[in-house]
Amino acid sequence: MELQKEWIAYGENNRYLGYLAKPERVEEPLPAVLVLQEIWGVDEHIRDVADRFAAAGYSAFAPDLLAVNGKRPEPLTDERIAAYKSFMESLPPGVWHDEAARKEAMSKLPQKQSEEISETAGQVFGGMSRMAGYIEQVVESARYMRNDCTASKGRKVGSVGYCLGGGLSAQLAGNDPLLAGAVIYYGSAPKPEVIEKIGCPVLGFYGGQDARITNQVPEFAAAMKSAGKRFESHVYEGAQHAFFNDTRRSYSAAAARDAFARTLEFFREHLA
Repeated sequence: MELQKEWIAYGENNRYLGYLAKPERVEEPLPAVLVLQEIWGVDEHIRDVADRFAAAGYSAFAPDLLAVNGKRPEPLTDERIAAYKSFMESLPPGVWHDEAARKEAMSKLPQKQSEEISETAGQVFGGMSRMAGYIEQVVESARYMRNDCTASKGRKVGSVGYCLGGGLSAQLAGNDPLLAGAVIYYGSAPKPEVIEKIGCPVLGFYGGQDARITNQVPEFAAAMKSAGKRFESHVYEGAQHAFFNDTRRSYSAAAARDAFARTLEFFREHLA
């Protein structure tokens, strides 16, 4: 399928940037899927995921949470992110969340490479402290797709997020009363005060080997049930964190295939 793809500035004074993909030959507005990034930003993989939803008949929009006033800071350019991602992929999975072990591995690199990766790492992981700003941007992104974007104006909007974006998809469900549906791929569960405000169905996918995230699911499910919210979850035994990302060694074709099929059916039911 031929797709129309473009980067769009939006929000007050065009302060935000996002990647839009839609079927080339469709002129009428389509239901919108917000594709919420991993911690790496709107990289080639996330753009490819957005393209998949566009090929399925949606206007897919991926807000770039790393852009500031429409531009990435130097440590967060595609090239710098790719270098950092390659470094992280060279490490054992258990080191990812061990800052001391990461620094030790960096110290073995050539000085310039080590300094650049360290700078990028600080800004990537430092982004977790900017969560309030990320939530503000994804809420504005949903509003933009419903009200302003010609590719989806007047149609329903749903969200799907991965890792960082998975947590944001849940946050969006509790901060946008008009959201039609939210899908979480291995993202952190929202706090009780957010759960109380969720007004749409939520679907979650998790890896059985991803204890840090997946161990939150039973409590999340119980809280959603207690609050009278609709939540369905699937845990893939043997799958790791980021099992959907086919650019990483954690990729699981079986889990990704099943989750994507269920995601498309969820959006068919709630966005059409």
